[in-house]
Amino acid sequence: MTGTFPNVSISTERLVLRPFEEPDVQAFAEMMNDELVTAWTSVPYPYTEADARQWITELAPAERTEGRGIVLAVTEFLTQRLVGIVHLQNTNWRVRSSEIAYVIAPWARGEGYASEAALAVAHWLFHDQHFERLELRTAADNTASQQVAQKIGCISEGVLRGAWIARSRTESGEWADVRTDVIVWSLLPEDLAGVGEQLADTGGFTSFDAWN
Repeated sequence: MTGTFPNVSISTERLVLRPFEEPDVQAFAEMMNDELVTAWTSVPYPYTEADARQWITELAPAERTEGRGIVLAVTEFLTQRLVGIVHLQNTNWRVRSSEIAYVIAPWARGEGYASEAALAVAHWLFHDQHFERLELRTAADNTASQQVAQKIGCISEGVLRGAWIARSRTESGEWADVRTDVIVWSLLPEDLAGVGEQLADTGGFTSFDAWN
């Protein structure tokens, strides 16, 4: 059984989560070239505007139309500037489960946007789309992303040993692959009880490989 998410926008007090648009290309490329994004995701480095354009115009729309998930640009309500991305992926329509991944732009960290955006998507997924489970996977050393998971009410379910390849700078300044464990988190509808809609965090990144 396969479904398709609607082409929606989701609003919070400070944010609007919407489909990506062509004018987002430059800001998205800049965001994905950040060193922490390179370290914790598998995006190409350097991440070019051509990479960004292909993601925005081809790959991200295909996630929704092919039933795998949905990609949302995270923008500030007042300024309309791009501050991040939230991606639902690996969606199982029979089980009514999906996996959430996100990145917050370096110019928007420390504002609580990661947890605010993730929580908004979780509410929408559970209440509007009637899903029953949301998963989140974080690299074992990615404490910022783990803090976001905890703040939105996720429960740690266990560790996948050696399940991810992160990247770190060598003494020569080059990037090198580093194998790391992955912590699996889950969020169920009942876990949202008592979780506030406005949460402070330092920004975070999930480990996932579907950017390009």
